[in-house]
Parts: sequence; structure tokens; C-alpha cells
Amino acid sequence: MPNQVSYRVYDFLKEIAPFSYLEQEALLQVAGRVEVRYQPPGTVVFRPGEPPRDRFFVVKEGAIELFSEDAEGNELLVERCGERDIFGIRPLLANDNYIFLARAAEESLLYAVNSEGFRELIKEYPRVLEYLATSMAGSSRYALEYRAAHRQERIPPEEPPDLPALQSIHQSREPVVCRANETIIDAAKQMTEMNVGSVVVVNDERWPIGIVTDRDLRRSVATGMVSRKAPVFTIMSSPVLCIERKATVTEIQIEMIRSGYHHLVQTEDGSDKSAVTGVVSEHDLLLLQGNSPAVIIQEISRARTTGYLRELRDRAERLLASYIEKEVAIGYITAVMTQINDEIIRKCIKLGLASMQAEGHGNPPALFDWLALGSQGRGEQLLRTDQDNALIFEDVAANRYNTVKGYFLKLSDYVTEYLNEVGFDYCDGDMMASNPKWCLSVSKWKEQFTTWMIETTPENMLNTSIFFDYRGVWGDGSLPDKLSQHIFGEMEFKNTRFLASLASAALQNPSPLTFFRNFVVERSGEHKDFFDLKSRAMRPLTDAARVLILQAKQGNINNTLRRYEALAKLEPQNAELYREAAKAHEVLTRLRAELGLKRGDNGRFVKPSELSQIHRLLLRNSFTPVKEIQQLLEIRFQLNYIR
Repeated sequence: MPNQVSYRVYDFLKEIAPFSYLEQEALLQVAGRVEVRYQPPGTVVFRPGEPPRDRFFVVKEGAIELFSEDAEGNELLVERCGERDIFGIRPLLANDNYIFLARAAEESLLYAVNSEGFRELIKEYPRVLEYLATSMAGSSRYALEYRAAHRQERIPPEEPPDLPALQSIHQSREPVVCRANETIIDAAKQMTEMNVGSVVVVNDERWPIGIVTDRDLRRSVATGMVSRKAPVFTIMSSPVLCIERKATVTEIQIEMIRSGYHHLVQTEDGSDKSAVTGVVSEHDLLLLQGNSPAVIIQEISRARTTGYLRELRDRAERLLASYIEKEVAIGYITAVMTQINDEIIRKCIKLGLASMQAEGHGNPPALFDWLALGSQGRGEQLLRTDQDNALIFEDVAANRYNTVKGYFLKLSDYVTEYLNEVGFDYCDGDMMASNPKWCLSVSKWKEQFTTWMIETTPENMLNTSIFFDYRGVWGDGSLPDKLSQHIFGEMEFKNTRFLASLASAALQNPSPLTFFRNFVVERSGEHKDFFDLKSRAMRPLTDAARVLILQAKQGNINNTLRRYEALAKLEPQNAELYREAAKAHEVLTRLRAELGLKRGDNGRFVKPSELSQIHRLLLRNSFTPVKEIQQLLEIRFQLNYIR
């Protein structure tokens, strides 16, 4: 039964959108869970980067000011909220952290509305949903003001933004469809070939009768619960939720929130009794949000401090979390994060060059390229780990070599320092361009790689596992290309012994399946009783792909998934194994990212007892391709005769 305070809150809220769209009984429920807060002048309500709370706020009395920061850390006023204004509403529909600082400009009284209770009610009120969805659109006023603040510009009030929330999503290609009696494996192959995350199951008239998504395949097939030779109808979701081709982003968001569906099928008339014209997923909507990769990359290009670069990388990590939660394809996620990381590296190089100029060292004395190594070189680095990088510069006269190298070592000191400030830790093994061993001319790098390929010591094999995944991120690419040509030329003469040694090194971490199907955990040290995802499961797949792609003489394919895709085409007899290895690597990459985001670390170590049953099944099933790919290496390179 509402008390007197609840009625006073109700009387205040009933005139304010979106509360005004609620019926009396529903609004009384909301009012009954409102908390009254007193904010003295100068006190903070929330800070940027803080996780969303279970409340959003309405100003009853007083004023709250919202601030962003520019590149120098100066506060910029974005908005002043007075009586009856709502703020802090962003986390109500999205799990994004706060992006503004909210501070009381004067003595203020706030109504803190319970988000959870409000969220449960609004599903029944389309106008409320539309109001919220529109306010959350990627180019909403708040997002535009935020970006403008960082540009130190103001948006002219006479030029209202063009809201993507009011636009339609137009499909640029035909939807992928199949029949109900087709096998699951055929549908999965079609999804892979077309690079889509879903396939619509249709009848003879091309009307939708069901849908199969990546999530369905992982939960039903990857866990072994359903045979991949079973017909599609055994795992499809049915009926499907249909929308018209002209449905706006807002309408699509509302339908997804109301129904809990992650995919909506577009048809000619918006019903399941007309032909399929497309599919819209939460992934599609993510690309329209203000925290999109394009926005982040644009801001990186404008950044002037490493502090702001770190903030942008934090935003990228929140974007990563959204992608992981929405189960966006790993191939897409790694491509996005690699592009963001590359832009940050390039910006740090530009900042380093500016510092060299300021100190009077002038412009670079020779052409150079910055090499990303390891996981970033493969385009697989999702979370911030330690740095692995190197520098290659063009050949110069012998009497200039030390001077030129000295310049690039000084530049590398700046760049690695700036990357560390962004959140990429220094490498414990000092495998960075600031190390004189890894800052060399083209000829010196050629000599180094030749030495590794001739003297196949354990240390040299470790170096090849890191340095053979190099990728240029600065320059025109001509210097890394010269190095690649040299490596493949050398392999013509040193092929057998070198590749056999590399393959042998790839077997140093045997498949966990060889240990009675139990997880092999660390027996001592800091990670005692934890399973090492990187060494025990991911590295064997990565190392095997590297050996096999080198044997196939396929240059410029660094990414593990792309390597297995290329190998599947080159060796049809082993195509199924390579596809399974690629899927296993994808499962492990996703799991590591989930764990790392949840714990705030690199996700490498996991305690088996903490995994959900589904995660345990997916992880355990990924061990089979690890074992089989290692057996292939053993046979192909006759390692039983070598070891």
C-alpha cells in the first residue's frame, strides 16, 4: 500500500516523460521504490568510468552539472540539469560505464529511481521503450555532446542531430536461408562461407519457419548434445519474430527489448507469411551505437595525450565486452580490436616522433617500420597484455649505422613508454623495439632470422614462435616484405630441419586429453591449481598453424583462424581437421576474453571448478582438435624418429 511519501513522489513524476506514459498503478509502484537523496554543493553523484548503478536520477530541487574531460584533463561542462530533469539514464538499457562526471552545482534533492523495478514495468509500455531507445541511440544528443566536448566544439542548437534511431536498416545482400531437412553441418558450412551469424529456415514459399544462430550451434552441437548430421529443424528456434523491411532502429530495439530475441527476421510485409528479405541482429545495432569502432578510431587520431589514449582503450574494452556478451563472431571482434590497437600504436609513434623533434633529434634518418609481434602480430590481441614489438629500418652506409640505430632506439624508448602508459605493460623478457637486439636494419634482421633457422636451439625456437608472427603497422610495408621474401628463400635450403624443429617445439605442450581427460593444472607457483589456457590449449593450435603455413609457403597470413582457413583450401583431405582447429581456437579466444573482462586481467589462468557446465564442455571438446593437430605434425615431420 503506497504511503504518503510515495504519493508525493508520484505527483512529481507523473508530469515528466517517460514516467507520464505509465498508468497510475504502475507509476505508484515505481514511486514506492524511489530513494530520496540529498546532495550538498560540490558533492559527486557519479564519476566517468564507474560501473552502472541500480538507480537513475531525477532532479527534485537544485542543479546537477555534467562534465567531460578534454585531452589535457580539463573539465568541460556538457549540461546543467535543473528541476524535473533526468540524468544517469544511460545504464538503464546498456551496461556501459558512466561517461560523465555528475556533480551538485548547488544544494540539491534527487529522486533515485530503482532501475531494476522500472525495467520490469516498461516492457508493457511501448512509448516508454521508444523514449528510452531513442535517447540511447548512437548519435543521440548526449553522445554527440560528449564527442563535441572532446573536440572542444559546441553543437549549434539550430542543427538537430540526425538520429540513427529513426532510420531504417537496409540489407545490402541476400539473407542466407536453408530448408528444415538440411543437415546442421550443411547449414553451418553455408554460414561460414557467407560469413554470417545466422541462417533462416524457410519453407517452399520462402516464408520463415525458424532460425539457427552461432549461439544455437555452440550450445547444441559444439557441446556434443546434438549430432551435426541431424536436420536443422532439431535445433532451430521457432517461431521467428518478424519485422517489416522499413522498421526503424528504434522499433527494432523496442522489439528486441520486449521479446528478448537477439535476431529479427525482415519480411516483405512484416509477418511470417511473406518472403524473407533480411535479418537484423543485436550485432547490427551495436555498430550504430556511439561507442562504435569508427568513433573510437576517430578519437584516437585526435588524441594528444597518452592519458586520453588510455581512456579510449578503456572504451574499446567496454565495446569488446558488449561484443562478447552479444556473442558477435570472434573473427569480427579480433579485426575490430586489432584495428583499434594498431591505431593506438601509430598514435604513440607519432607522439614519439613529436618528442624527438622537440628534443632536437629531427626527422627519422631512414625509412622504418614498427613490427607488432606475438598475439598483436597475429591480430588476436583482445585484452591488454604485455608488449611484443620490434623495429626494422632500411639499410644505410656502415659509417651511419650506429647513428641511425641510436635514433631509432631513442624513438623506441618513447613509443614503448607511451604504450605502457596506455596500459600495454613492458615485456618481462624485454622483447621490445627499445632493446638493441630487436632494433635492426633489414640486412641485420635477415642475418638474425637465418641464424635462428640454422641453429635450432630451444631459445631460438622460442624466438621464432614470437618473431615469425611479425606484422608491420607503420610505413609502406616494403621492409617487412623484404624480410618475408628472405625467410621463404632461406627455407628452400633449410626447410626440412628447421620446420621439423619448429614442429617439435609445437609439441612441448601436449594435449590435455592425454591426461585421462582431466584438466592439467599448474602444480606450484602463483597459479597453482589453475589451468593455463594459453600454454595448454591456445598455444598448441597457434604453433601448429604457424608451422603448417610456413611449410605451405603462404606469406602474409598471420592470424591463426585465417591460417587454418587457408590450409583447409590447400589440403582438402585435412580440411575438416583444420576447420575444427579453427573453431577450437575461437572458443578458447572467446572464453579467455570473457574471463579476463570479468576478472580485470589477461584471462590466461582459470580454475576448472569455477567454470560453468557449458564452458567446461566447450573447453574439454576443444582439446580433441589440439590432440589431432599435434598427431598430424608428428606424422608429417616424422618427429618420432627425431626425438
